[in-house]
Amino acid sequence: MAKQIKLNKTEQALILQLDFDRSSVTKEKITNPYSGDSCELEPKGVALYDYIRGCEAMGLYSKMQVALTLFRKLYPDEYYILLD
Repeated sequence: MAKQIKLNKTEQALILQLDFDRSSVTKEKITNPYSGDSCELEPKGVALYDYIRGCEAMGLYSKMQVALTLFRKLYPDEYYILLD
């Protein structure tokens, strides 16, 4: 049985605002631009990753930190490959 991950209201709201195909189960390969390491993410993970990178590019660091914490909760192994 998978462990249930508890999200706070801010994290829940962030997931609801992400634009991704909620019915898709197709994974996408994402590559860390600095290390060259890759992993596969489900659509929600790709959308969250893109949100983080967009916040970083626009200098929205407080929003980026919330998203990083959420990504680390949902995708701990992928976090260390893509964002650490």
